[in-house]
Amino acid sequence: MNVVIIGKGKMGTLLEQTAIANGMNVLGKADLFDPSALENSLDQVDVILNFSHPDNLEWLLQTISHHSIALVEGTTGYSQTQKDMLFEFSNTHPVFFSANYSLGIAILCQLAKKVSAQLKEKWDIEVVETHHNQKVDAPSGTALALVEALDPEHEFEHVYGRQGSVGKRQKEIGIHALRGGTIPGKHEIHFFGQDEELTLSHNAQSRQIFVNGAIHAAKFMVGKPNGLYDMNDLVSLN
Repeated sequence: MNVVIIGKGKMGTLLEQTAIANGMNVLGKADLFDPSALENSLDQVDVILNFSHPDNLEWLLQTISHHSIALVEGTTGYSQTQKDMLFEFSNTHPVFFSANYSLGIAILCQLAKKVSAQLKEKWDIEVVETHHNQKVDAPSGTALALVEALDPEHEFEHVYGRQGSVGKRQKEIGIHALRGGTIPGKHEIHFFGQDEELTLSHNAQSRQIFVNGAIHAAKFMVGKPNGLYDMNDLVSLN
C-alpha cells in the first residue's frame, strides 16, 4: 500500500513511523507549504492520511479531486463549511472521517448511545473532556461525537459550561472542557440518577492509540467504494 501523509509535525512523524512498521510504503509527507511529496506521486498513492491543520483541507481536496485516492481524515477544528466540503467530496471518493481514531473511543460512543437510550428520561447527563494545554479547540471533537451519540435526535439543550445564576437543571446535557499539562485526552460521561451515578470513561495514554487506529482505517479503506466511513464501520457492539 502506498500512502502519503499530510502534516509534518509530531502526529505526521508518528504516522510515518507506524505506517512503515506495518509494511506500508510511505511516499512522503506534504502540506500546503510544501506539496511536492503528494503532487509528485498522484498516480501511485492509494491512501492519504491527513491529521494536520484545517488550512490544508481545500488544497488537498483540489489536488486529488481527479484521482482515485482514498482519504483517511482526522484533522480536528474544522468549520461546518469545511465539513460540508469533506462530506461532498465523499460522493466521488472514499473518505474515512472521525474526530477520534481510538478503538476504545469508538466502543465508548456505542456504549454511550445504548446507555443513554435506557437512562435519558430519568437520569441527568454530563460530558467532561480533558486535554493538554496546547490544544486549541474546545470542546474536543471527540466530546461532540459523544454528545451526538448520547443525543442522536437532538432532544436536549447542549450547555457548554455554566456560570452565574443558571437556574434549575432543564432537559440538557452539560459539556465541559479542562485544559492542562500534557494529557493526551480523557473523556468522561456521567449519568446521575436518584442516589446513584454511572460513569463511562476513556483515558488516552499517548497519541499512539490514535495513530494505530488511523493505520487500521487506512488498511480498511483499500478498495472501498466512494462514500463516507467512520469508526462505527470498524467496530460494532451489535
